This record gives sequence, C-alpha cells and structure tokens, in this order.
Amino acid sequence: MDDFRKWAVKAAEWGVDYRARLRELPVRPPVKPGEIAAQLAAGPPEQAEPFEHVFADFERIIAPGMTHWQHPSFFAYFPSNSAPASVVAEHLVSSIAAVCMLWQTSPAATELETRTIDWLRQAFGLPDAFSGCIQDTASTATLAAVLVMRERALGFAGNAAGLSGAPQLRIYCSAEAHSSIDRAVWFSGIGADNLVRIPIKGARRGADPEALRGLIAADIAAGRKPAGVIANVGATGVGAIDPVAELAAIAREHDLYLHVDAAWAGAAMICPELRHLWAGAEHADSIVVNAHKWLGAQTHCTAHFVRDPNSLVRTLAAKPDYLHTLGHDEVVNYSEWGIPLGRQFRALKLWFVLRAYGLEGLRTMIRNHIAWSRQLCEQLRATANFEIVTEPSFSLFSFRYAPQGAGDLDALNLALVEAINSEGRIYLTQTRVDGRVAIRFQCGQFECTEADVMGAYDAITELARRTPIAGAPR
Repeated sequence: MDDFRKWAVKAAEWGVDYRARLRELPVRPPVKPGEIAAQLAAGPPEQAEPFEHVFADFERIIAPGMTHWQHPSFFAYFPSNSAPASVVAEHLVSSIAAVCMLWQTSPAATELETRTIDWLRQAFGLPDAFSGCIQDTASTATLAAVLVMRERALGFAGNAAGLSGAPQLRIYCSAEAHSSIDRAVWFSGIGADNLVRIPIKGARRGADPEALRGLIAADIAAGRKPAGVIANVGATGVGAIDPVAELAAIAREHDLYLHVDAAWAGAAMICPELRHLWAGAEHADSIVVNAHKWLGAQTHCTAHFVRDPNSLVRTLAAKPDYLHTLGHDEVVNYSEWGIPLGRQFRALKLWFVLRAYGLEGLRTMIRNHIAWSRQLCEQLRATANFEIVTEPSFSLFSFRYAPQGAGDLDALNLALVEAINSEGRIYLTQTRVDGRVAIRFQCGQFECTEADVMGAYDAITELARRTPIAGAPR
C-alpha cells in the first residue's frame, strides 16, 4: 500500500476520536442478526480496491455494528480493558510484527517478558519461587495446567503412551468454576466425567474443603487416581472465592497439583488489603491472572505463574533441530511454556501500562471500582422491588427485580436484561444462582467514573418500571 503513512496516521486518529465519543454511543449496537453480513460482498475482490473505499466501508458498516467493550458503561461479563498506553504499544507491536517464539527470534521480547512477569509477581506479593510467562488467555493457561496435572500423575508418560490403559485420572474444582476448566479437561483427554465438582458453602460460595477430602477418599477407594485441584478466586458467575489455603493443604497431603484460577480478581491483589482473599495462593503450583481484564493491558495478555517451569516445559515442549538456539542453551524459549508455537510480542503493552500508570494509579482505579460497585449495590438494596442475590465480591454483585405479585421472576429478569441492553445506555449480563436467574453487575472499565456507575442505577430502575410484569396489574 503506497500510502501507508497516510492511512496509519488516519487509523490512529480515528481510534483517538472513537475513544473521545464513546459515551455518546449505545454500548451494544442496535442491529439484528444478519444485518451486517447483508452489507458485505458475497465474494472476494479479484482486483485491488482503492483504500479509501475499504476504510469508508469500515466506518459505514463495521464500526456501527460493534459492541463497545471500552465504553465506560460496559458492566457485562468482565472488563477487557485497553488502556491508552496499551493501544500505543499495540501500534508498535503491529508495526514490528515479530513472531516471538524463541529467544533468538526476538531477544528483547523474551527478556522483557521475563522482567514484566516478575514485576507482576512482586506487585501481587507472590514469593520469588514463582516464574512465569504471558499466555494469550486464561483458557490456554488452564489447559496447560491441566496437561501438567495429567503428565505429573502419569509419571510424564501420557504424551508418549497415550491414555489407553492409564489410570482413571480425576480433577477437582468448585461447582462455580469457569467453563474453561471443563474445556481443558475435555481437550486433555481426561474426560468430562472425571471433572469432579466440589460442593460449595458459605457466603463466598467457595468449595467445601471437607467435601473435597471425601471426594478424594472415595476416588482412591474406587481405584481412581486424583491428579489436581483447581481453585477459584473471583469466579465468573458471581465472583465465588474458594478457601485456597485449605485446598492447598489438602493438595499437599495427597501430592496433587494445585492451579489457582484468578483470571479476573487476581489483578486486585496489587492492593495489599485484598490479598487475604487469596491467602494460600503462594502454595499453588500455578496461578493465572488476566492482565487484559482489570489491569488495562489489551487482550490478549494473561500472566501465567508457575512454581516449577520444568514440569511445564517437560509437558509442552517440542524441540526439533530447527528450533534450537545454537550456542545459547541457557536462554528461555517461551513457546515451550504454552500450547502455540507462534507467539506475539505481548510484554510490550504490559510494560507500557505498568510504567504509564504505575501500581498506585492502578490500585486507585481498582479501589474506586470496588467502592462504586458497592455503592450501587446499596442503592438497589434500598430500592423497592429489588433484592440483592449475592453480596459484592470485589466489584461484582448480583441482584433480582422482584416486584410483589410478579409471576415468573426468571422470565421477568431475563426480559429486563434484554430491555436494558437493547436500550443501550449500559450493558449487563445474567447468570443463575441456585437455579434462579439473577442479573450481574461488575465495574471494571479502565476509564469508568463514579457518575457512570451511578448512571447504571437510573437505567436499571427506569427500564424495570417499563418492563411488563406477567401476573400483576400495572
């Protein structure tokens, strides 16, 4: 493209202007399924098109059909932040376009990754026994952990011999665990039937340690082989927190691998006053924290901490001759620590973010999000016809619209969520708590303000008043 400078500058300026006007846009686009596809050519062009046309179609067709994850009123799922400093770093990464699979394919990328992961280790208060790398997502880090569980339990023979004839392995996790754990167990060949759900108890909806002891004992008595435990710190549904220290003690008793899934809430551990919520994580074999959720580094950027990198490499590394770094046997090749061979230069955006905002700036943001979310929770609690279903966990809580005389509350709350999201001022998601529908609220967008959070109260209560209630007169 002859006008690379022109269009690179225009794209950067478009991004800055887009961020400036986000509050004017609906969080979720008012489009119907198929509406975007109907505006796209059915086949690829044979000849090059003027780039003006390409960019114009991006502005006309694509941009209006996007859900705006960087919108300050995005309160759905968890945040997928992209702080301005991270965006700048990604411009540079895209320009360099390196494949950072080995030290020799980009020495600076490897050494910066080592250093920034250690910065995060220090920021989270983890012992220096941990090293780590940057994976694309928590799903990949969890799959890697489950594969290590499998290999460790099989004496590192599974990759060579397969699972036929091997002992029946068992993995234990809370009933609140994320679906990525189910998928890791499928992909590892261990099988869904061997993922054992630990019953939950208490206000934090954490795994019951005594129930875990019983499950392990029953499996051993039945001739099965326990392999690992996965603990939650801030699970996706309603922010469930497992008693990590107690689970770690049980894992040590039975020589089981312990993986801590702190994909969202782990970021909050840069705040020393919150670290009691993952007490025991220092005894884990691996921990995952998504820096692209609550720390501002653009997706994909997942910190994967490991106590014994040799077990990870032994499980995942393939070393053909063409991947040897001749004369430098001491270097780290991070492609051996994960699933894909190809790796992006992910450390740069994390380095930019940590330096541009500092730990204290990031702590202030997280503390504000937690305080504002709790403030909104109390407002809804004090509002007629609303009930709090689960208390705040970090910056996440769930509630239900429950007017007197309403019939099907599940249907009513699903209708309310859809009405809120279709209107576009804010974006929320639903979940189920003990089998009943609840509405989730989480605060975490990088540039969100207290006014944005309090604006959610207006949107929720106004749309609730407009939502028809089956079985009750209006």
